[in-house]
Amino acid sequence: MNKRFISLSILFLFFFTIVPVWSQKPVKKEIILEKIKAMDSYVREIRGYLHEHPEVSSKEFETAKFIQSEIAKLGLPVTPIPGTGFYVVLDTHKPGKTIGLRTDIDALPILENPLNLKQEKKWISQNEGVSHTCGHDGHMAILLGAMKILHDLKDQLKGKIIFIFEEGEETNSGIDAMVTALQPLGIDAIYGNHLRSALKTGDLFIKEGAIMAGSGTIAFDVIGKGGHASRPDLAINPIFATANILTGISIAWNNQRDITKTLTLGISQVQGGETYNVIPNSVYVGGTIRFFDKEEGIKGFELVRKVATTIAQAHNCTVQFHDGMGVKINPVVNDRDLAMLAQKVITELYPDKVVSSEENIWYASETFTKYSSVAPSIFLLVGIKNEDLGSGAEHHNDRFDLDEDALPYAVGAMVQFTNRFLNQ
Repeated sequence: MNKRFISLSILFLFFFTIVPVWSQKPVKKEIILEKIKAMDSYVREIRGYLHEHPEVSSKEFETAKFIQSEIAKLGLPVTPIPGTGFYVVLDTHKPGKTIGLRTDIDALPILENPLNLKQEKKWISQNEGVSHTCGHDGHMAILLGAMKILHDLKDQLKGKIIFIFEEGEETNSGIDAMVTALQPLGIDAIYGNHLRSALKTGDLFIKEGAIMAGSGTIAFDVIGKGGHASRPDLAINPIFATANILTGISIAWNNQRDITKTLTLGISQVQGGETYNVIPNSVYVGGTIRFFDKEEGIKGFELVRKVATTIAQAHNCTVQFHDGMGVKINPVVNDRDLAMLAQKVITELYPDKVVSSEENIWYASETFTKYSSVAPSIFLLVGIKNEDLGSGAEHHNDRFDLDEDALPYAVGAMVQFTNRFLNQ
């Protein structure tokens, strides 16, 4: 009788103490919307400061210091990794899942134009020759705003949140060290976002499957024999060989590929010769290939190699391919279950903002793709285009600007997804 009573008591304690922790209810959307509104001015202020103080990839020393000073106000621990990147853990001290939320922190070596497409920009870089002309200043502000809100709501959440600050996205310099650091943390999902100049302000592009392209670098030298331009017969001119190689690649591109699979070829550099009367020894060719199917991307590079080598031989030249030539980054592919969850729960918060049309797929590339080796991942594109304001110039353009009215939607989407993923 006593044993039975003890067993029933244990069961009673189990269901009335443990189970309520496991069945934590999601935070109501009204509370989240209220928090976002209260956080709006902070997010804009942070974005403005970071825009005025950009740093290029792997040199984000002051950027990291500033962000960590904001994190210190919340009393959260910072874990540095080799380079300038770091991550921060928010532990609710209740059992549950672990989610990673990521931002990049670097800017570009571009001299900023003080004008956008219509008028003077609100914020201008104070570091000459360096600018946030891709939107990473906004990404950092979004994550800091979401961090503060989630910290405020931690008693209503369960599990852990890992805030990821990635060095050098533009040059791929920080991603591998970050992935290595995150592997042991038992992360169940990783969420990220990117501001997008082709989407109107506040639109949230969420779709399963590939949403950003993979990329690789074209880099090779066509090597001939230099000489005096008055006697081209005594030289082996790599310029004519290069011209024929580029024509040959273009023709082969249209006739030897699977036309049902998107594959773009962008030749952006042809460099050779120093003066008008000297035939150079070599000509350099550079560019990029973008793809959504990795195998097709690999075939594209094989085609470039074959055509370049064959045509060079016909001109008595050789081709030297650089070590860096080939596939660099795979496409960003959203996990199906996470994409479906994101569409559902973010639509609940913003009924008129979620879009999923394939026309919004982006041909740019992102190191975010590598986080899928850590955990299933989801990546959103957030619209910043406002013709009245003058935002909407392409990324990596000196007139690039963003509509700060997009930032609350990005913060809200991140907080809402985290809330429902941890507490669903």
